Amino acid sequence: MVRHRLILTRHAKSSWATPGLRDHDRPLNKRGTRSCHLIGTMLRDSGFLPEVALVSTARRCVETFEGLVQATGTRVPCRLEPGLYHGSGPGMLDILRRAPEPVVLMIGHNPGIAHFASWLLSNPADADRHEQFRRYPTAATSVIDFDVESWNAVREATGRLIDFRIPRELES
Repeated sequence: MVRHRLILTRHAKSSWATPGLRDHDRPLNKRGTRSCHLIGTMLRDSGFLPEVALVSTARRCVETFEGLVQATGTRVPCRLEPGLYHGSGPGMLDILRRAPEPVVLMIGHNPGIAHFASWLLSNPADADRHEQFRRYPTAATSVIDFDVESWNAVREATGRLIDFRIPRELES
């Protein structure tokens, strides 16, 4: 039985339209908002619903979370995590290990999130099944399962890739 599930999402496409706006404060653009709806609907329809969200403090990540949750039609507690703003794989793992719930949505940034996703997989060939996995484009989402008693037991190469999606694949 799978005991823990990580839904790992890179923030959706953000806007560069406002000159002088700090990187941390950039909002989603229209494409990003649409991507949140597509990914959130996929999560809902697939039954991949988180119990808690760990989200970077960057505006584009918070807006990604809000868009995903709106599309799923669920209420999910959110914990803003400053360490996810351009966080590294080891830092992301430290944050994940503090999650009390077994189904976690984590929203962060590249390049850390792409490295973290690859690092977690027990079968690296799973990542190669999708040409975009290693690039981890905006709003890309992995669902990774772990047969562990707690998040503290997660180590390198202990996760099994259940699903990986990018918004463009979900457009009709």
